Amino acid sequence: MKYDVQLCEVLRRAQTAENTFDYTVLAPKLAEVAQPGQFAHIYVPGKTLRRPISICDIDKKNGTLRFVFQIRGAGTEQLSKFEVGDKMDILAPLGHGFTFDPNAHNLFIGGGIGVPPLFGAARQCGKNATVAVGFRNKDFVILEDDFHAAGCDLRIATDDGSYGHHGLVIDLIQDVHPDKIFACGPKVMLRAVTEFAKAHNIPCEISLEERMACGIGACLGCAVELYDENGETYMGHVCKDGPVFPAERVVF
Repeated sequence: MKYDVQLCEVLRRAQTAENTFDYTVLAPKLAEVAQPGQFAHIYVPGKTLRRPISICDIDKKNGTLRFVFQIRGAGTEQLSKFEVGDKMDILAPLGHGFTFDPNAHNLFIGGGIGVPPLFGAARQCGKNATVAVGFRNKDFVILEDDFHAAGCDLRIATDDGSYGHHGLVIDLIQDVHPDKIFACGPKVMLRAVTEFAKAHNIPCEISLEERMACGIGACLGCAVELYDENGETYMGHVCKDGPVFPAERVVF
């Protein structure tokens, strides 16, 4: 794992949905080594602990990283107040990202704020990507234009039927027969995706979310139960061993 700390200038800031913010920062050294599915630890002024934020997209040519996050507490609320021209103190890239072939038919499944971590990989796959995403309602839909611009086959579901399909995101994939599946979102969704992948004998990787303190495996706070090669369970850590895992290794 290669990571570094950089002061990164904010190039773009936008509010894209309810309590959801979209930032692009200039980070050439970090973008050079970052991969889709990894995350960053961003310093929040006045707070002891950094906040883990998934990398939404990477532009290696222009040396930028993109972050899309939702306000979920005082820390992320303070992060949302950074303006264009401000400098973010970023530790990145952290964790293991997705393993994907952009020329294969890949299925990306996301729920809520679990959608941004999928975008960088889906964008690279373009027309080879089917993307099924679910949100609470139309006010929380994000990255729709971005997926369309990338050429992805985008399918949207909302819990209340206010936009797209009325129902679960798993309903949107019953006719899809991909080479590999990638998913990030609520655990109940990840469990359903894992069962779908197993039933259809499709390789699957899932990205987990846990509360993190250090982000590099030192504090051991983001423990998660996993299966080893022999089917025995043990405790791994999302920040160091993940956040992306083979679906069959995760104990739900």
